Amino acid sequence: METRLFGTHQLSQISQLERLSEEQRFAIRVVATVLPFRVNHYVIDQLIDWDKIPQDPMFQLCFPQAEMLSTTHFNRIADLLRQQASTEQIKHAAQEIHKELNPHPANQQTLNVPRLDEVPITGMQHKYRETVLYFPSQGQFCFSYCTFCFRWPQFVGEKELRIAATDPEVLFAYLRRHPEVTDLLITGGDPLVMSARRLEKIVMPLLKEEFSQLRNIRIGSKALSYWPYRFLTDHDSDDLLRLFECVTKAGKHMALMVHFNHWREMQPEPVRTAISRIQGTGAVLRTQSPLLRHINAASDIWQRMWQEQVQLGLIPYYMFIVRDTGPRSYFEVPLVEAWNIYRRAVRKVSGLARTVRGPSMSAGPGKVEIQGVVELTGEKALVLRFIQGRNPNWVQKPFFARYDEAATWLDQLKPAFGEERFFYEEE
Repeated sequence: METRLFGTHQLSQISQLERLSEEQRFAIRVVATVLPFRVNHYVIDQLIDWDKIPQDPMFQLCFPQAEMLSTTHFNRIADLLRQQASTEQIKHAAQEIHKELNPHPANQQTLNVPRLDEVPITGMQHKYRETVLYFPSQGQFCFSYCTFCFRWPQFVGEKELRIAATDPEVLFAYLRRHPEVTDLLITGGDPLVMSARRLEKIVMPLLKEEFSQLRNIRIGSKALSYWPYRFLTDHDSDDLLRLFECVTKAGKHMALMVHFNHWREMQPEPVRTAISRIQGTGAVLRTQSPLLRHINAASDIWQRMWQEQVQLGLIPYYMFIVRDTGPRSYFEVPLVEAWNIYRRAVRKVSGLARTVRGPSMSAGPGKVEIQGVVELTGEKALVLRFIQGRNPNWVQKPFFARYDEAATWLDQLKPAFGEERFFYEEE
């Protein structure tokens, strides 16, 4: 089976959108002019309940909504489209809006960029001591785009915003110089849009003895949800699975970091068959998702999602807080509410599902987890800790922030109990 793709210019070809009003269809076009839009026929036919749009969570996950842009930004693009402005004018306006959407949160283009012989390496990130992220240039798109995606700058056609590597030899050279790196995460985009042959050129050399320090190879992908046929009937599906098997037979841990945002994504039979095939290679599947208003901001959704994942042999891994970039205002959930959703969900699942960590913010200093709410000496506070930190000494160290029911990100929190700053700010 071959995938049929629809982008901004093919919106009129999606017949199901006729169920929406002309105003709603125009709004999709406006937002898709600024934020990336791409969907395939599997998502359209198998995942979206068209009798429940626009509220349907899968529709919200893949189709832009008017409120994903501020009123000012929306009206600017809408006016240009109504005036039939030139392509260049519209592109220029979209690029100016991109700059206001915090395209590279957590200082990732400054603090995370590794160097080789004092030269910055493009297409790689090294934030945590043990883990390197690699962004192959051929994997800088996806089978469909998620509307919340914090990697949206990879897809908007602005070269200066992209993180993309063209030569894996640079990765190999960096790993030779950094024996402390035990984990490689191949990410994107979605690396599984690449052919198995291209992926082999990155992965197979890492199985040699000279990279014995590399224990874990991870691939971040949404393919199971958006195109399970990648593991079933694509022309090189068997080659891809053989590659996974080579990694596990070489004694390395092969992890597929699976993005499921709602339990409905796991219901189609092709997904379950694909999971079984992947597991047959010895690869481990770990699941993660941000907490998203309009899509999964309810404890019963997470409870069912984690229970079904465990039943399918998947390992619940992370509940994230939606990152402070792009259309965050549409999806964000206050930290206190996020913790309550997590707590209500996790207390209804067995210990096998309590592997999931969160709610977690991937912020500038590191991955910060909300652990709960306490009241000490008459002051209510949030309990936080680092799951990962730029400084490894921060990991697992608890700290406290003033209780704030409105805060949605780390930089909105203030230290509790009379402290002037959080301990990590000294560095």
